[in-house]
Amino acid sequence: MSAGTEILPAPSAARTEPDPLTHWRAVLARMGEAATAAGRDPSDVNLVAVSKQQPWEAIAPVLTAGQRVFGENRVQEAAARWAEPCTAIPDLELRLIGPLQSNKAVDAVALFDVIETLDRPSLAAALAKAIQKAGRAPRLYVQINTGEEPQKAGALPAEADAFIAAARRDYGFKIEGLMCIPPASEPAGPHFALLRKIAARNGVQRLSMGMSGDFGTAIRFGATSVRVGSAVFGARG
Repeated sequence: MSAGTEILPAPSAARTEPDPLTHWRAVLARMGEAATAAGRDPSDVNLVAVSKQQPWEAIAPVLTAGQRVFGENRVQEAAARWAEPCTAIPDLELRLIGPLQSNKAVDAVALFDVIETLDRPSLAAALAKAIQKAGRAPRLYVQINTGEEPQKAGALPAEADAFIAAARRDYGFKIEGLMCIPPASEPAGPHFALLRKIAARNGVQRLSMGMSGDFGTAIRFGATSVRVGSAVFGARG
């Protein structure tokens, strides 16, 4: 099925402000410019369109236009929104980018292609059990709390090496990448640099970092995926 084919109909209500399709194309263009300026191939950086809390009429145009990677924060919300599209669109990729409770591990493993928020031993154990039961394994990222914020999920930087090693050793996890959300009150660059450093010394290849306000900086520091919501869809409801 071609990228320009209407896959799932948008609701009849028109959404004129903002225009997600125009903004999606603009974000892709800005990503390409940032990658080129950093001496990187633009195709090395993927856009994760953050669809959490967005109405379907905002999501449908970019899905129809060819966007295939979407980020969600909550398992139940994602299941309600994406159960039918996941069946209809074989190359759709869903990423969990919000904190995951251990008791939701079974549902998360069943739905998501990538879980970016592995951050503690109890969750690693729950995911290992869920993966064994389901017979499928989402790709895994470890979330690092680079700002050491007490209200935020993520392994602390000082504990990251040991946690990554334990996840590999104890459960046979292949850690595809690292993810971070810098403190809103601080420059993002040093946090992206820290994540890249942790990844390099642990042999981790992928970096999920950068959001609507700082994805250009993230690309400069080596992001392989950026998580962009409001710059594409507008403010969440």
